[in-house]
Amino acid sequence: MGVAVGLSGFAFGVTAAGSGISVAQACVLSLLVFTGASQFALVGALAAGGNPFTAAAGAFFLGTRNAFYGLRLSQLLALPRAVRPAAAHWVIDETAAVALAQKDRSAARLGFTVTGLTLYLLWNLTTLLGALGAEAIGDTAAWGLDAAGPAVFLALLAPMLRTATERAVAALALVLGLGLLPVLPAGVPVLVAALAAPAVLFLTGRGPAGTSPKGVRP
Repeated sequence: MGVAVGLSGFAFGVTAAGSGISVAQACVLSLLVFTGASQFALVGALAAGGNPFTAAAGAFFLGTRNAFYGLRLSQLLALPRAVRPAAAHWVIDETAAVALAQKDRSAARLGFTVTGLTLYLLWNLTTLLGALGAEAIGDTAAWGLDAAGPAVFLALLAPMLRTATERAVAALALVLGLGLLPVLPAGVPVLVAALAAPAVLFLTGRGPAGTSPKGVRP
């Protein structure tokens, strides 16, 4: 997992450079942000001419999912307080998926650490190589490398959509995100797509009031 996803940092480096971001900026993003979906969302919005604040808001929103992973992993891993700040930086889709798939705490810690370390080192190395080699690659859109990050994210997400509610949220978010691309500024559709979750939860009777709409069963 760490090797496979880590190598996709090359696509981010190429895409970032093709979006007008400097090599240094691309590397700092990978070092400090280190969450692929948010990084691709940021450079994609900027490349499309989006407002920097809107682009950052979309990237931030995508990154908030890691906070929910952290709540679960904090209980599962039970790491010493001294290492928690560093470990928090590695709480992403891949490390959470590997850790949560293990049968006990020891294996979960090992899976989290090995995946996090491998992915962090390779992601940052390949970001640098991708950004430096962007000119040699040419048009990133022609190669399809700008789609590598979202493709990896979708591959991780798809198996997790097990219930009808989860699939409905994903489908509505997809419709909102893609449908609003032609009419809203770059970076805004992903923010609107976030409304899919509360909308579906309300319609299935899991809204704030805790009651089901007429004719709809929880």
